[in-house]
Amino acid sequence: MKRQALVPLLLLGLTLSATARVTVVDELLGEYRTAGAGGFSADRGRALWAREFTGEAGAPRSCATCHGNDPTQPGRHVKTNKPIDPLAPSVTPRRLTDGKEIGKWFKRNCDWTLGRECTPQEKGDVLTYLRQL
Repeated sequence: MKRQALVPLLLLGLTLSATARVTVVDELLGEYRTAGAGGFSADRGRALWAREFTGEAGAPRSCATCHGNDPTQPGRHVKTNKPIDPLAPSVTPRRLTDGKEIGKWFKRNCDWTLGRECTPQEKGDVLTYLRQL
């Protein structure tokens, strides 16, 4: 009896979690469009993910420097050596569910990796890439 009651609750929880993730990402994509971005592309997001920029002391860096080439796999921070859970929400369901956290990490990681703030187009392309994994 308990097992029969838990299955629908588990399914409801998974559905609500997936809905929340889509809603947050969709809201952010809407904000980026309002800020001037056009249509978003997972291919452009993947290309930006792998693109190398010049970092401190001329060392190349990209999103993959810490997160790895495959966002469905764990990464490791290049400076602190701390493990990083996969960014793909298909592997780590809590990813892309908090708009403030996404904004915080875009600011921090774009500044560190690109040496500047990411444009609304770049943010939308990367989110589109990550959520389709």
